[in-house]
Amino acid sequence: MTPHLIHLLHLASPQLPVGGFVWSQGLEAAVEAGLVTDGASTGALISGVLHASLGRFEAPLLANLVTAWREDLDSEVERLNGLFAASRETAELLDETTRMGRALGIWLRDLGLAGEARLRVLDGLAPLTYPAAFGCAAASVSLGPGDALTAYLWAWLENQVMAAVKLVPLGQTAGQRLLLDLGAGLPALAQSALDLPESQWSSLAPGLAILSSRHETQYSRLFRS
Repeated sequence: MTPHLIHLLHLASPQLPVGGFVWSQGLEAAVEAGLVTDGASTGALISGVLHASLGRFEAPLLANLVTAWREDLDSEVERLNGLFAASRETAELLDETTRMGRALGIWLRDLGLAGEARLRVLDGLAPLTYPAAFGCAAASVSLGPGDALTAYLWAWLENQVMAAVKLVPLGQTAGQRLLLDLGAGLPALAQSALDLPESQWSSLAPGLAILSSRHETQYSRLFRS
C-alpha cells in the first residue's frame, strides 16, 4: 500500500474533522416536503445534484484549485475561492462551506501538512471555502487533480447517503446499494470535470437553492442545511 493511497483515503474519510456530517444540503427539506420518500427518489435527488451542480461547477473548480495550489498561483487560488463563495445561493450553503473550510484549514495547520507559505494564503482567504482548503490539502500531500476530485466526490456522496439513511429513513443495505450505484459513476464524472473548460462551468441548480432556502426556516430539523 502506497503513501499516495493512504493520503487519498484520509481525505475521503468521514472521520476527517470538518463536520461534514451535520449538513444535508437541502436533503432534509426535500424529505420534509415529501419529495424524497424511498431509495429511488433519494437516488434521483442525490444524482441530480451530483451531476447538475457538483459535476459542472464545484468539481472542475476544485480541479483548478488543486493545480493553482501545486503551482503556487496565489492570485488564482484567491479568484477561484471567491468565485465559489459567490456561487452559494443561500445563507446555509455559504455557512457550510466556510465552516468546513475553516475546520480543514485548522487541521492542515495542526498536522503540519501545509507549509507556512500556503498557510499564509489560506489565512488571507475571506471567507475560506471548503474547496479552497481541500485543494490545498490535496496539493500538500502531492495528490493530483484527478485523485483529489475522486476523494472529494466520494466524501460528498457518502455524506449525502448517510444523511438519507437517517432522514428518509433508508435501511443500511439500501444506503450501501446507493453508494455502489452512484459511486460507480464517479470516475467518469471526475474525468468530465477535468475536461470541462471554465466557459462551460455552471452551478445552476434552482431546486437545490429552493430546498436550502426552505430548510432555513424549517420548524424541526436534524441537520444544519
